[in-house]
Amino acid sequence: MAQPPSGSGHNALSDGFGRMIELSRATPAPSLAERLDRLQRLRALISDNEARFARAISADFGHRSTTETTIAETLFVLGEIRHAAKHVKRWMAPQRVATQIQFLPGRNRLIPLPLGVVGIIAPWNYPLQLTLAPAVAAIAAGNRAMIKPSELTPRFAALLQEVVAARFDATELTVTDIDDGIAEAFAALPFDHLIFTGSTRVGRLVAEAAGRNLTPVTLELGGKSPAIIDRSADLDEATARIAYGKLLNAGQTCIAPDYALVPADSVDAFAAKLQAHIQRMYGTDPGNVDYTAIISDSHYTRLEQLVADAAAKGARIMQAARPDDPAWQAKRKFPPTVIAGATPDMRIMQDEIFGPVLPVLACESSADAIAFVNGRDRPLALYWFGKDNAARDEVLARTVSGGVTVNDCLFHFTQANQPMGGVGASGSGAYHGEWGFRTLSKLKPVFYRSPFNRFADLYPPYGKTIARLEKMMRLMS
Repeated sequence: MAQPPSGSGHNALSDGFGRMIELSRATPAPSLAERLDRLQRLRALISDNEARFARAISADFGHRSTTETTIAETLFVLGEIRHAAKHVKRWMAPQRVATQIQFLPGRNRLIPLPLGVVGIIAPWNYPLQLTLAPAVAAIAAGNRAMIKPSELTPRFAALLQEVVAARFDATELTVTDIDDGIAEAFAALPFDHLIFTGSTRVGRLVAEAAGRNLTPVTLELGGKSPAIIDRSADLDEATARIAYGKLLNAGQTCIAPDYALVPADSVDAFAAKLQAHIQRMYGTDPGNVDYTAIISDSHYTRLEQLVADAAAKGARIMQAARPDDPAWQAKRKFPPTVIAGATPDMRIMQDEIFGPVLPVLACESSADAIAFVNGRDRPLALYWFGKDNAARDEVLARTVSGGVTVNDCLFHFTQANQPMGGVGASGSGAYHGEWGFRTLSKLKPVFYRSPFNRFADLYPPYGKTIARLEKMMRLMS
């Protein structure tokens, strides 16, 4: 079994994990009442500290729109809790499974049981949502959970650690420190399941560390999620919705549209309408409270370099201001940027952008758009805009992605009854609602044999009775 590195913080981490494991084995299946109580405490924790969370997140970003924190984080997690509390009794119930005729009147059941201790490694971009939404699933499934927040959101991490400790015993739900080396030590613990949300590069490292313990992992990664604009699309409607989907949280969203594939003769019109909607929504003032800052100076510089490379290679850069404008730099707000006439050789088309920059690529046909998407890693999300149902269905049938929203962006993520998960380089596994409950449960198959069934008596010494049973089994096969 892999051991975390030595050190006082690492020892505390290992000791806390050990206590969780011990209790999860001693009392493996919390009652419905216990699960509902934990969900209620989590709900109260969020509701009572909503303003504090918003301030801490905004301070970590430099500025984060309070409205975006409320809608995309607080209300989302409260909705997850409400949905889980409403349905967990049904989710916990043993499920009837059909029994083959030769074993009747015996019966089959699937009994959901907690896995034990779940580890959650959270990212910085939606620190409340992507920390506590997986915790909701873990609690509903009856697990104990240990959370490692991102080191890029230290104020939020300290606050979360404080308020969780005030509401939960450390063996129910706990939040670790974010000191150097904790992430590596955390991933090396032999959790019963590990959930990681973040970049594909780090996801590979987490999966490698978890694999040493044969720990199953759910990886919510990212990638380059395309927006495909069909010739039948309403450009004004499509660009308004893409502008919002792209610029929410200043583009620091794993399922944000990463680039747009647009019919060649519509690129200029698309870019102009997109820029107009951006101006209407966010204006040109870097002090706009609705527009979120970039998380760090290094991320800001990376975006500057990507845009500069695209400009050097012939793209038309459409911005309300230059990124090196001192007024924007001082607030670490990157001006919303449209890159018209982007090409695959540009650096901005090589990796996930994770910022308020949208490359627009010319595409001759729907078939070309499909080929372009399929020639790259499978994306976490795909967006299609248009009114031609046949063209839509062709894209849905011929591309593979983590999820799809048709004629809008992001909203497949908000569906409590749908799974959220990636595929290939964009992730593996899924959660949300019942899907999260099942991911973090062991569906244990149980067969109850009836005393009235003798068909399964296949004991030696074998003879005529077994021959007759074998004949009957062949007829039933």
